[in-house]
Amino acid sequence: MSDPAAFIAAQTTLARPPLVPEIALHLATEITPIWQATEAELARMNLPPPYWAFAWPGGQALTRFVLDHPEWVKGKRVLDFAAGSGLSAIGAALAGAARVEAAEIDAYAGAAILLNAKANKVAVDLVVEDLIGQPARWEIVLAGDVCYEKPMADRVIGWFRALASRGVAVLMGDPGRAYLPSGGLVELARYRVPTTLELEDREMRETIVWRLMP
Repeated sequence: MSDPAAFIAAQTTLARPPLVPEIALHLATEITPIWQATEAELARMNLPPPYWAFAWPGGQALTRFVLDHPEWVKGKRVLDFAAGSGLSAIGAALAGAARVEAAEIDAYAGAAILLNAKANKVAVDLVVEDLIGQPARWEIVLAGDVCYEKPMADRVIGWFRALASRGVAVLMGDPGRAYLPSGGLVELARYRVPTTLELEDREMRETIVWRLMP
């Protein structure tokens, strides 16, 4: 495997997501080239596509909420689950969380998270493993855009509800993905997030920050 950090630095540029301009991320400036560049590199290793190269609507909305309402995370142990670029983890750190973990199963995403945390001068502990099913060691779990595939959503929501039953606050940012649960959600905030037709089916997505209940 080539050096993931070097690859990311070569394929991206530091940019600020429209809804959270306080944070700089290594993002793809052109979408098609990075998908093509990573396809050959990652296919033989069965690693996921480069979701880490984009600031998805759910993550932007969730991070905006955390920055605007730091009382949710200040002084607490926070997990950014399926963290992608690490956007929400960085937001939680900036909002005063006591400790922030960012979980990903993709080594490239992990490298992106560390690069992005460094660019924003915050401390984020990287966890490169599948945490689903593990007992709670956090007070807050943040999850943006995790309900886009049924198998993933089924696994994640069951675990999230178990965490919530143990007192963990589970906050989800979702722009209307197909497999978001139909019940057991409390709306906390609603945002309009600019997007691109190369990634989404519209140029603006209404995105809701939910609290998932047990």
